[in-house]
Amino acid sequence: MLSIALFHFHVTQIKRSAGQSAVASAAYRAGEKLHSEYYGEDSDYTRKGGVICSEILLPSHAPPEYADRETLWNAVEKAERRKKAQLAYSFDIALQNEFSMQENIALARQFLLENFVSRRMVVDFAVHQPDKEDGGISNPHFHVMCPIRPIEPGGKWGNKQQREYLLDEHGDRIRDEAGNYVFNAVPTTDWGSPETLEHWRQAWADLCNQKFAEKGLDCRIDHRSYARQGIEQIPTVHEGPSVRAMEAKGVRTDKGDFNRWVRKTNAMLREAKNKIASLLEWLKAVKEELSKPQSPMLNDLLMTYYNNRNKGAYSTKAKTANLQRYADAFRFLQEKQLFTTDDLDAALHSMQNSISAMKTSAVEKQSRIKELDELLRMAQYYVDGKPVADKPGSIRFEKSRQKYKSEHDDTLRTFYMAERKLKPYFKDGKMPITVWRRERERLEQEYKDIQTELSPLYVDVKKLWAIHYNIYEVQHEQGQQQTQQRSRKNEIEL
Repeated sequence: MLSIALFHFHVTQIKRSAGQSAVASAAYRAGEKLHSEYYGEDSDYTRKGGVICSEILLPSHAPPEYADRETLWNAVEKAERRKKAQLAYSFDIALQNEFSMQENIALARQFLLENFVSRRMVVDFAVHQPDKEDGGISNPHFHVMCPIRPIEPGGKWGNKQQREYLLDEHGDRIRDEAGNYVFNAVPTTDWGSPETLEHWRQAWADLCNQKFAEKGLDCRIDHRSYARQGIEQIPTVHEGPSVRAMEAKGVRTDKGDFNRWVRKTNAMLREAKNKIASLLEWLKAVKEELSKPQSPMLNDLLMTYYNNRNKGAYSTKAKTANLQRYADAFRFLQEKQLFTTDDLDAALHSMQNSISAMKTSAVEKQSRIKELDELLRMAQYYVDGKPVADKPGSIRFEKSRQKYKSEHDDTLRTFYMAERKLKPYFKDGKMPITVWRRERERLEQEYKDIQTELSPLYVDVKKLWAIHYNIYEVQHEQGQQQTQQRSRKNEIEL
């Protein structure tokens, strides 16, 4: 019987509406430092570990300069003018622990060339091999970024969508109540269609399974969801004869420990399945509480978001996790006394203003600390060099004086430099060294206090932006549904 190996193939969009940058995303995945012309800032991930390799694959019609990562993604950012533009597709795809890293990289490159580049897509991919995660199981994977906007044969960026006008029975264009032609926005490519994604998932599974067969391994991967496979549990990993032999001798292994954890978790999932009815009743009670006048809008939208997520969840574990995320978000909003979307926007605005003001203050204090450090350094040069500078006045003979000055040339030059720089600060022949030191100590403590205050603010802002994004998704979907309903109504009336 063939065992089930790891399959993970996830796709999202990188978009400005979520506060994302294509340049920053590419820098993170490749472990590089890239400059964003759109935002005017650098993203430096050169210290990021676990990046095995990164590469850009271009179709034949793409400009050759796009082989440079910074050039490519700045061009993508420049082509997208909307503040909420969709910039790129982002794929996270698991590699197989049963293959060597060289085999995995070759397999990933083959898959991308055959399925992405062949569709005239620009591909930027990076292979990661992070440290072992919980359970001791390695998680090698590769990230793929592809611009959503296609490149035309001439090398220019094309349109994402084109208009498809609705026609009446005579073949004439239909107008709406305002006199405008009614149309559907049709994608110019099939890259974002569910059918294409399904094809890619299957193609990757088939490619890996061919490799499994070539190597004589009794494991396979399946691109279908657990529900489509009829599986309601987490699969164990393939142990292999050597691991089984060690386990039989009483020697614990990473894979053996992981499989024991999986079996224990599956038992917990079966128990959780029996409790799901009570959890749903709890969810109903929470919804009733949230429908009260004091908090109608924000909580209703959040509830809708997690209800939608549960509709697409195939496992009890996923549903339970969604319920927990909702409960955490609900408690957080209650703690912050946020009940409406206006409250949320106001809180985000206030926190961001506070963060901006504190960061500005921190920068000013840091700049002043550097100035004080320089003054204190000059003061030390002055104090150390003053006896040396005064000595020639007590030497009677010119040759002896010149010899002394030559022997202490470095010290004297440093002293006179310090004396010039400190001249504006002398008062009654004295320097305020003690005042400078006290000011520096005070500023350093104030800087540390700001950093301490900023830390929880960053945490809260991150949570609020996550909730804001979830609510935006619901509102966007509701807006699309209303638009579709109006369009259908107009068609019926016509």
